Amino acid sequence: MSKQIDPRGQRFAAALTALVLAVVLALSPSPLAVALLAAQTALFAIAAGLGVSQTPHAWLFRSFVRPRLAPPREWEDAAPPRFAQAVGLVFASVGLAGFLAGATSLGLVATGFALVAALLNAVFGLCLGCEVYLLGRRTAARFGARDASQTAR
Repeated sequence: MSKQIDPRGQRFAAALTALVLAVVLALSPSPLAVALLAAQTALFAIAAGLGVSQTPHAWLFRSFVRPRLAPPREWEDAAPPRFAQAVGLVFASVGLAGFLAGATSLGLVATGFALVAALLNAVFGLCLGCEVYLLGRRTAARFGARDASQTAR
């Protein structure tokens, strides 16, 4: 079984991410914006590589926010948010590469997509990357079942 996490921590992290990405868009294409996007890209890489519970956002949530909240009503599997962080890593990397290469429009669009996804999670609890992960799992299971039934014939 995969590690279980408090889903409120992911919304907290998404809110911080959205704040950083909004500042990046507001300051682009300045060196400060590029530095902030590089830092956010590194945070996405940590979450995708080590797991969402290993990030500075998770530490802040565990240390300062969660102790002030009631226990979570439910826990969530860490795999979908980890996949979502990998998707965020791709968009942030494309945005960073765009800014560094002088393709400001590419940087703005890629960062904007990441911002929209972070805002949807922070405000509505809708994790787009998580939904893509779950769709992929259901699709793989459906095709796996179909392949198994054809092999049994």
